[in-house]
Amino acid sequence: MIRVAMLSFWHVHAKDYARQATEHPDTEIVAVWDEIPERGKQEAERLSVPFYASLEELLARDDIDAVIVDTPTNIHPEVMIQAARAKKHIFTEKVLALTTKEATSILSHVEQAGVKLTVSLPRLNDNYTLAIQDIIAQGVLGELTQVRVRLAHNGATAAWLPDHFYDLQECGGGALTDLGCHPMYLTRLFLGLPDSVSAHYGYVTGKEVEDNAVAILRYDNGAIGIVESGFVTGSSPFSIELHGTNGSALYGLPEPKLMVRTPASGSKEWEEYPLSPNRRSAFEQWVSHIQENTTADENIAMALDLTRLIEASNLSVQNNHPVQLDELPI
Repeated sequence: MIRVAMLSFWHVHAKDYARQATEHPDTEIVAVWDEIPERGKQEAERLSVPFYASLEELLARDDIDAVIVDTPTNIHPEVMIQAARAKKHIFTEKVLALTTKEATSILSHVEQAGVKLTVSLPRLNDNYTLAIQDIIAQGVLGELTQVRVRLAHNGATAAWLPDHFYDLQECGGGALTDLGCHPMYLTRLFLGLPDSVSAHYGYVTGKEVEDNAVAILRYDNGAIGIVESGFVTGSSPFSIELHGTNGSALYGLPEPKLMVRTPASGSKEWEEYPLSPNRRSAFEQWVSHIQENTTADENIAMALDLTRLIEASNLSVQNNHPVQLDELPI
């Protein structure tokens, strides 16, 4: 049995991961720490486990094997480096860190400690993503010229996101840094890593962080990636568009179906592409890496690239010009 400690319930998905750890047959939650003691005590009581006011004291327990990190993003490096030094395996919410330099420092300590790290990038494991990868590999779309991925909700206008999600210091950003991570890593998956990023943010509700965002990824072959996100959209479906020199593929416009049209198919109509079951969740993969002494190489590489792309987007807005990825300090 893998004994897990919850490190903070700051993130909105922390309770989801606690539930996964409780329901998984090979993991159990045995302790809680939180940077806000009152919140941590409440969650520890709910889980019937001890609460630790001191992170150092919790990490010193030899019978704790792993931690789930859901702290504010700005203290990810501090918390995860401490956990790695204590030889605890780490599961964490995206983004890995707010800068590429911080992310590489985390990864360096993880590698030195020999612990298993997995970052929650859930849409990498969804059936539509796997099917789109198959379509790209088949080459039926030709050379990809444009990818557009959109994910938005009404968390700001309907006031259901917690107030701390608008704290610039803790979050590092708003709609793009949080929700926009998903379309960002999917665009990266389909098109690869771009040369430059140009982002534009809107502040519809007057928050400290952006609640409406678009990032443009530019590639040296002329392809363009479009990443869209926001907290101010009431009925926007999650959607993916892929356009290539020989055809196009669409998902979620608005139904959760993957539709493909190519001249090679001999039909001018859109045809539905079959979807297989989802791949195992990131949490399940993390448990397997611990048990089998393997590493989440693809997941970690994607998490690092995601950090680079979000950092570049934020810098683009701050400086009002495109940011070359090779300009970012590592």
